[in-house]
Amino acid sequence: MRVLIVDDDNHVRGLVRTLLENEGMECHEAEDGLEALAAARELHPDVMILDVMLPGLDGYKICRMLKYDEQYSDISIIMVSSRSTPTDKETGYYTGADIYLTKPFDQEELIEAVMRVAGCGTVE
Repeated sequence: MRVLIVDDDNHVRGLVRTLLENEGMECHEAEDGLEALAAARELHPDVMILDVMLPGLDGYKICRMLKYDEQYSDISIIMVSSRSTPTDKETGYYTGADIYLTKPFDQEELIEAVMRVAGCGTVE
């Protein structure tokens, strides 16, 4: 499974990468919105873990652009953000996110979310 991790925080990207690589997933990273969009189009990942607040394009715009493009609409998107109001979550789902998690996230919950959107069931 190919995963694109998008966050402007190096620590968060590294943590998520380590968690998912330990589960046998192929991980790639992007640190801003423009880089994320280009990487998604080049790599066509199975799952994208996408922060909302990014330099350049924000996560909502990236999600909307990918979900409304037939070529990339099958990419599963998990938004992970410190923005946690009901309106923030609603906006995430409205723009096409499959799952919206808030930071700080539970590591097992993130792994479970990736497995679920990728259609791999759950972690034992």
